[in-house]
Amino acid sequence: MSAPRQVCILGSTGSIGESTLDVVARHPERFVVRSLSCGSRWENLLQQCRRWQPRYAAVADAAAARSLRAALHADGLATEVLEGESGLEEIAADPGADTVMAAIVGAAGLAPTVAAARSGKRLLLANKESLVMAGRFFMSAVQEGGAELLPIDSEHNAIFQCLPGGYRTGDTPASVRRLLLTASGGPFRSAPLESLDAVTPEQAVAHPNWVMGRKISVDSATMMNKGLEMIEACWLFGMPVDRVEVLIHPQSVIHSMVEYVDGSVLAQLGSPDMRVPIACAMAWPERIASGAAVLDLVTAANLAFEAPDLRRFPCLRLAIQAAGEGGSVPVALNAANEIAVAAFLEGRIGYMAIPRVIASVLEGHLFGEPESLEHVKAIDAEARRVARGLLG
Repeated sequence: MSAPRQVCILGSTGSIGESTLDVVARHPERFVVRSLSCGSRWENLLQQCRRWQPRYAAVADAAAARSLRAALHADGLATEVLEGESGLEEIAADPGADTVMAAIVGAAGLAPTVAAARSGKRLLLANKESLVMAGRFFMSAVQEGGAELLPIDSEHNAIFQCLPGGYRTGDTPASVRRLLLTASGGPFRSAPLESLDAVTPEQAVAHPNWVMGRKISVDSATMMNKGLEMIEACWLFGMPVDRVEVLIHPQSVIHSMVEYVDGSVLAQLGSPDMRVPIACAMAWPERIASGAAVLDLVTAANLAFEAPDLRRFPCLRLAIQAAGEGGSVPVALNAANEIAVAAFLEGRIGYMAIPRVIASVLEGHLFGEPESLEHVKAIDAEARRVARGLLG
């Protein structure tokens, strides 16, 4: 066996980060934790540093970084603490790390993920916003840096597994007719439409199949998550938006499908456990145990599919429109969604106000094609300013 992979986990205190560490723990001969990071939850990161003793820990929040540094010093641990966006970029580009799990949620993950791409890492992408906001620049960084890009979202990982052997992300597979992204439909798939105005944050984060963070759970309920995944799929697999389709599949057993020009449809099935795509990408092209439960096909015998109702899921409709328009519209879409979802989780707006805020931001959006990553960040900041203004 070759030397263990040196792993950097961007967003190690989130659900994807914790699942990644679980896979690492099952294969100590294959993986070594080189670096860990968090936004501000330094106490959680401290526990991880005690367990894994990484070379580096990066914390986006400066005050939290100081607290972690003091706690590690008191423990006599040698982990070096870096801080701010520059600290995240530094561990992502660290020459000592060959594998980077990009699992920071939202726009905050863009800069360090691009840094990892430019540095030619094996890049495990769980931060879909990097492609939604800056697909053209991100894929250029992957190509120019010689990075190996492997998708972690269960749907994109499923598609990747169903594509021809030797496929590399970013290429357009000539024999593929369509990509079929499956969605559970979330907790309100069959709820009366008139009841959605009264949905609470606690109800919205209670996903019927998956265990995820609060923000992505709300995105799953509104199906904005699936809209962002459509945009991500277009960049990852070199496909136009009219060849990417969303299907509701409540059982979450088939994670996505690829339809070929000869009429064949290949599907990837598995338990709804993020350790499956994580283990797949970490060891690719080999297969290793993930810790996920074995799929019981007898229990899962009834597999249903339906088209999404865009009246019930207006966020998906807005994302499909943004995907078709392209340019800076997906940047504004993502920014407005992040602000609106945060306001909903804080109890400042209702559930159905989320798409209304996003629609209002997009209606006044006048930006053209982003010219650089700096321009993308400026568009993102302006869309957030507009969204906050709408919220008062």
